[in-house]
Amino acid sequence: MPRENFNDLLAFLAVAREGSFTRAAAQLGVSQSALSHTIRALESRLGLRLLTRTTRSVSPTEAGERLLRTIGPRFEEIEAELTALSEFRDKPAGTIRITTAEHAANTILWPKLSKVMPHYPDINLEITIDYGMTDIVAQRYDAGVRLGDQVEKDMIAVRIGPDMRMAVVATPAYFVQHPRPRTPRDLAAHNCINLRLPTHGGLLAWEFDKKGQELKARVDGQWVFNSSSHILRACLAGCGLAYLPEDMVLQHIVDGRLERVLENWCSSFPGYHLYYPSRRQSSRAMAVVIDALRYERSP
Repeated sequence: MPRENFNDLLAFLAVAREGSFTRAAAQLGVSQSALSHTIRALESRLGLRLLTRTTRSVSPTEAGERLLRTIGPRFEEIEAELTALSEFRDKPAGTIRITTAEHAANTILWPKLSKVMPHYPDINLEITIDYGMTDIVAQRYDAGVRLGDQVEKDMIAVRIGPDMRMAVVATPAYFVQHPRPRTPRDLAAHNCINLRLPTHGGLLAWEFDKKGQELKARVDGQWVFNSSSHILRACLAGCGLAYLPEDMVLQHIVDGRLERVLENWCSSFPGYHLYYPSRRQSSRAMAVVIDALRYERSP
């Protein structure tokens, strides 16, 4: 049956349930004669009598009873789903997909969102760890997290973290056997632990900046990982020099487990930003996530 005839089925359901053309017509907001014409047309198309009419009542035939049992619950399910969808307008709900690097997920997304989400049980979060420059539109993500200077100009960006610095560290035992590098060029003589990037299979360059003198070092070493937490673990085990976000290693430096080098070559840079394509695509659930992550500078 063509989809445009679903209204005919709804008309049949109303008459069969009410047992009256008069009451069904009032419920549907149509005239009794129009409703009678709709039912006759439906019966004609099906080639079946669906209702038995008497001067006092209307009741479904055997075929009508079967149709009532089979399609009635389905239309009720559709109405229930439409009602449920309308609730999206009234409360934050739905799934928000975010792609991010591991460090941002561990230090910003999880600490902030884990406190807020219990208050919004109808919001589901899917967080994917990815070091590549993911096309969030093509991959159907709602948002991504990147450093401030990596966000494309056509994206809306919301700062979610403070400025950052990197740190070059190794264990005291490593420096017993190897001289401390004094400039980034000295790294060529060291066993450096690398981070593998998914984009083109390259390794993350170690970037330095001293008084406006920028330098990118391509380093070599025995170990390569695709996770910053694994790099830290290898570094703590004495496997070599690591290039990691400062906040990941500060406590280990304080505890004496790691020592820092090239600190005056590590300048601060814009921290993490949440970015997404358009304000028009921002749902109430997305607004909750943005508000939870938004970074407020200390006065």
